[in-house]
Amino acid sequence: MAARGSSFPRQRQVLFFFLFWELCLVGSEFARYSVTEETERGSFVANLAKELGLGVEALAAKRARVVSDDNKQRLLLDFHTGDLLTNEKLDREKLCVSTEPCILYFQILMDNPFQIYRAELRIVDINDHSPTFQDKEMILKIPESTAVGAAFQLQRALDSDAGRNGIQNYTISPNSPFHITIHDSDEGVIYPELVLDKPLDWEEEREFSLILTAFDGGSPPRSGTATVRILVLDINDNAPQFSQELYQTQAPENSPVGLPLVKVSAEDVDSGINAEVSYSFFDASEDIRATFQINPFSGEIVLKALLDYELVKSYKLNIQAVDGGGLSAKCTVLVHVLDINDNSPELIISSLVNEIVENSPETVLAVFRINDRDSGENGKTVCYIQENLPFLLRPSVDNFYILTTEEALDRETRSQYNITITVTDMGTPRLMTQHTITVEVSDVNDNAPAFTQTSYTLFVEENNSPALHIGTISATDSDSGSNAHITYSLLPTQDPQLDLSSLISINADNGQLFALRALDYEALKTFEFLVGATDQGSPALSSQALVRVLVLDANDNVPFVLYPLQNASAPFTELLPRAAEPGYLVTKVVAVDRDSGQNAWLSFQLLKATEPGLFSVWAHNGEVRTSRLLSERDVPKHRLLLVVKDNGDPPRSASVTLHVLLVDGFSQPYLPLPEVVRDPAQDEDALTLYLVIALASVSSLFLLSVLLFVGVRLWKRARTSSLRACSVPEGHFPGHLVDVSGTGTLSQSYQYDVCLMGGSSDTNDFKFLKPIIHADVHAHGSQSNGEEKPIF
Repeated sequence: MAARGSSFPRQRQVLFFFLFWELCLVGSEFARYSVTEETERGSFVANLAKELGLGVEALAAKRARVVSDDNKQRLLLDFHTGDLLTNEKLDREKLCVSTEPCILYFQILMDNPFQIYRAELRIVDINDHSPTFQDKEMILKIPESTAVGAAFQLQRALDSDAGRNGIQNYTISPNSPFHITIHDSDEGVIYPELVLDKPLDWEEEREFSLILTAFDGGSPPRSGTATVRILVLDINDNAPQFSQELYQTQAPENSPVGLPLVKVSAEDVDSGINAEVSYSFFDASEDIRATFQINPFSGEIVLKALLDYELVKSYKLNIQAVDGGGLSAKCTVLVHVLDINDNSPELIISSLVNEIVENSPETVLAVFRINDRDSGENGKTVCYIQENLPFLLRPSVDNFYILTTEEALDRETRSQYNITITVTDMGTPRLMTQHTITVEVSDVNDNAPAFTQTSYTLFVEENNSPALHIGTISATDSDSGSNAHITYSLLPTQDPQLDLSSLISINADNGQLFALRALDYEALKTFEFLVGATDQGSPALSSQALVRVLVLDANDNVPFVLYPLQNASAPFTELLPRAAEPGYLVTKVVAVDRDSGQNAWLSFQLLKATEPGLFSVWAHNGEVRTSRLLSERDVPKHRLLLVVKDNGDPPRSASVTLHVLLVDGFSQPYLPLPEVVRDPAQDEDALTLYLVIALASVSSLFLLSVLLFVGVRLWKRARTSSLRACSVPEGHFPGHLVDVSGTGTLSQSYQYDVCLMGGSSDTNDFKFLKPIIHADVHAHGSQSNGEEKPIF
């Protein structure tokens, strides 16, 4: 039964352990909750999900969190149930000392959107402390002349509990000439007063020892005791008197230890020992006794410990003056602590984001609170960040600030920001706190690859080796990581006749271009295609550039002789009248070269002749002319060997063989001369025969001239018609090598009739007719004016 009775207080604590909450709107949604002190960690306070009208998932999605004013996490939020729980055992006496009610203020923060719910938690007191007297023994000196009914105030007991659990009653041991009455002060504190029930007689009893008991109002009540020693004194009929009942003084919180604050003074009109006054603290708490010290003889109060305005703003000291006869008087000293700017502002971060994706809309980076423990101007703060940063600092309620982006960020412009939050108070001197937040800007694929050039021109010499590296294209990407990894490719060409895949390949990693096969300048001089550069972002971005490839000519073609044809079955013979003047145009060698530039510049040279010095060839136009007058000693048949050489490096050449037959006139039939040796004795016999033949010949020549004149006229008409039907077959000689205007290797003064001879298409040959000589040239035998241009 005794064990059961001893556990009754603990059971009562369990029975009276309760949690309740109360929600009421004060200003902007101010909620009140309560919890009993000394409850275990994890005790239920309230269900925030239910009270805020949110589901548990929504509460977690909004990143709800609890922030207290003193930045201590005494409460925690269970995201699985939405319950608000205690995070530690809460001791009301430690948190609030004697303040009642004991209230802790906190805030509930939520994101998306950002919201703040202000709330308070009241710590309900339990009776876990017993009353105690600071002095276990109190001594009262009461003159024997004290009248019945006189009251003597005793030192009160102290109880850390509050409200009903605080001191409620006092009792004194029975069967004594005294009883206890309760006196209420203006501060709501009760004091015990000892009341004399019957007169004292020093001669009968000089001393009383009584037990004073203090009871609190708990259930069951707790108690504490002290001994009251009453010394009966001989008559002392004058008590000390203070010069004033209330003393007030001020002291800055940075005052040094030992600083005199105030001096109290009391006088006693008695004489002797009854007039000697001593000073002491009366009913002073441990904090007062630890902070102040009073000189018992002079009444001077000095500072014993440093003051802190943020902890205690003022002190009330009760001073007692007792004379030698035991009479006393009391006064009050109020010490006001003056605040100085000795606390730097505090920055408490509630949420923080250190990385943000570029091009994101306005984003909350940080939520923090500013607190300054000083007061007045010393507690006012100014918060700001650096200028020229794309961020905004917006104030919110209860000194909360929200740091957001001002605009979309571009990683390519800047990938990292160091934001320094500066908080300055308004005190003198001003105190400052700084906190730096580093924000990384992550990359998105918002930049397409950019080529170093909008178009590229590459040169490659024909007849190149396969897989020849002909050039490199390059592109850059301002993004990072895979968003900046570039792959090169050939884009489809719009020219259906250009098989790009057989000509060019590209290295997808570095943009190097290679020629897949040997190129032929005469077949393909230039070609264009597009190259694409694509990054590996999602989605991928790309760009393109134009590549122009110019094939450079090489001297890989020998000159080709158009006239006279060298592949004819029978050599073509040119006729030269013996009466030709020096410089007479015998024929003109016509040649072309499929190369270009200086590789197609042709020059002509006479290497070998039957009669050296009789013929010469013009180096630039291939005209073969006589160098001197013909004589009877010149052989009638001549063979010339010419060389046509281009201007390449190394040069290429072709040989031309010409056959020239000397005739007396164009009417002389072309007959081979017999090569027999005649006997001179027979010449005289034949002379008569020759004269007869000559006479007949002159007559025949006249008739032939008439017929020839008529025939020439008819022939000219037929020739005009045949020239219209003649054409150069396509495919044998490229069009750019045919000089239809008469330029190239042909002189301006001569024209040649070229016609395809009839027959099978497989054996078509060119037939070059005799040159048609202009009248002015034929009459004077002059050369054509101007130097001939070589064929390109």
